[in-house]
Amino acid sequence: MDKIIEFLPFIIPLVIGQFILLGYTLHHILTHEAYKRWNRATWLIITIVLMNYVGPILYFVFGKEDN
Repeated sequence: MDKIIEFLPFIIPLVIGQFILLGYTLHHILTHEAYKRWNRATWLIITIVLMNYVGPILYFVFGKEDN
């Protein structure tokens, strides 16, 4: 338990950053119509299932259409 308490100052900002990135990604997916690959439902599933930074990063690299 003491080890976890030691790492909280490092873990808390990562968790907050993860949820901010997830929220921004979900907002972007739900408000845009065009995607490079696949469709909205696929990107929602990928983003939510792989929400530990991987899903949102995959969306912005492979799915976001540059306007």
